[in-house]
Amino acid sequence: MSENKLTRTLIGKAISTKMDKTVTVLVERKVKHTIGKIVVKSKKYHVHDENNDVREGDIVEISETRPISRTKSWTVSKIVERAEI
Repeated sequence: MSENKLTRTLIGKAISTKMDKTVTVLVERKVKHTIGKIVVKSKKYHVHDENNDVREGDIVEISETRPISRTKSWTVSKIVERAEI
């Protein structure tokens, strides 16, 4: 029997590309509060970008991988939408 390993994927916006081979991605999700309101929760991830292809404002898909450094355990799988400059 072969087991398929499922990797988690998230979609977010690149907000910082100042580091070498690292992008900061903001992922937002909508959660329903107990009183009925819809609340937007957000989290920032440090993501590995091997070729420095991602620019600020790009919408990217990231996938979970083995730890690359202390804060990086995600990689850019594809660029969904390019930012307009």
